[in-house]
Amino acid sequence: MQSTDTTKYIIHSKINADGVIERPDIVGAIFGQTEGLLGSDLDLRDLQKTGRIGRIEVIVSTKGGKTKGNIHIPSSLDRIETSILAASLETIDRVGPCSANIEVSNIEDVRATKRKHIVERAKFILTGMFDANLPESQEIADEVRQSVRVEEMQFFGKNKNIPCGPNVLDSDAIVVVEGRADVLNLLRYGIKNAICVGGTNVPPEVAELTRKKTVTAFTDGDRGGKLIIKELLQVADIDYVARAPDGKTVEDLVQREIIRALRQKVPVEQAMEAYSIDKPAEKTTTPSSSGPKKGGRIARVPKREKRVKPDRARNPAAKMKKIAEPPIKKEKPKPSSTKPATSQHPVLKRLSSHSESLAGTLGARLLDQDDKVVNETPVRDLVNTLKNSEDNVKSVVFDGVVTQRILDIASNKGIDTLIGVKKGNITKSPANVKVYTSA
Repeated sequence: MQSTDTTKYIIHSKINADGVIERPDIVGAIFGQTEGLLGSDLDLRDLQKTGRIGRIEVIVSTKGGKTKGNIHIPSSLDRIETSILAASLETIDRVGPCSANIEVSNIEDVRATKRKHIVERAKFILTGMFDANLPESQEIADEVRQSVRVEEMQFFGKNKNIPCGPNVLDSDAIVVVEGRADVLNLLRYGIKNAICVGGTNVPPEVAELTRKKTVTAFTDGDRGGKLIIKELLQVADIDYVARAPDGKTVEDLVQREIIRALRQKVPVEQAMEAYSIDKPAEKTTTPSSSGPKKGGRIARVPKREKRVKPDRARNPAAKMKKIAEPPIKKEKPKPSSTKPATSQHPVLKRLSSHSESLAGTLGARLLDQDDKVVNETPVRDLVNTLKNSEDNVKSVVFDGVVTQRILDIASNKGIDTLIGVKKGNITKSPANVKVYTSA
């Protein structure tokens, strides 16, 4: 007898006979008429004795003197041998005294049926037998990570009430964010040098700390974030400004969004231009009064102190003003003398329509050799847009500060002309790029 455990295939066939016949007649005809037909290797009796063919099942019904039925033969042979055996059944043309016809209708792969049953059963077990509250591995990892983040959180200040990362004091550069949740989110992705200001009222301890570090202000992409940047520009000493995407908060950003925002940070000079905050006194005293900043940068603390001291002592202030007046007077005629020249320059005349339409928008336009716009982007995204641009850009007009970084990228991209509001701190001017200012 064939064991169902070793059955691979089941041969399904139909029989029609012109007369009344029964199961023993059909089984006898199958064994008798196929004997010796396929050789000794595929003899049905020998195959059944060795268990390679199972018990032949026959189901018949008789009606109107005719017999119809189904024949099922289990097989553990391979596919080729099973197919030969199935074809041999169709050679049977008589069963008992009646003429008959056998036709193979299907060969069922038992293993496929078992696989289907396994899949269906596994679905039921997964949905019905597992505890619905069983946490996924990712949830467990997040829970552990959250506890580590809270443990890593430290507090800064005289009263130890300002949340910050563990590396704020030791790092040469820090990231200033709005609240405690922002610090936690940065800790989650391995940024451990963040400190929060707790709103628009910047703590004096944080303002003092910014004078000793390279500082990036990283705020939400809403109006509150703009207000915090404006205050930081006035009371603290920051170097770069980064913003979350419009409408998003720093605490809700995922890792790739945080990295992208920090890479797109803009220099403080460009941010001051964007938010209409001017610090002329600090800029004029920076070269002579600023001291070294940790990490090799120049701190702006001394320049503030020198600006305050003259207010307390009138006479020294008068002396300083007298000393400072000659260079100021010399600088003022320069813009006035250059304005007519720049306004009359053919390039500025040619592109004046773009400069005028971009004024106050903090936007940028990339132009081709015919001065047609091939792309528009916010100034904050200008660096990445230029890097990724595949267009034949020849001129860039933007409502922002021309920085060394933008100038270098323009040179590498073969851009001929840059027109900004004003020039930043440019130490190297490529010969192949002409820079103009609309201010």
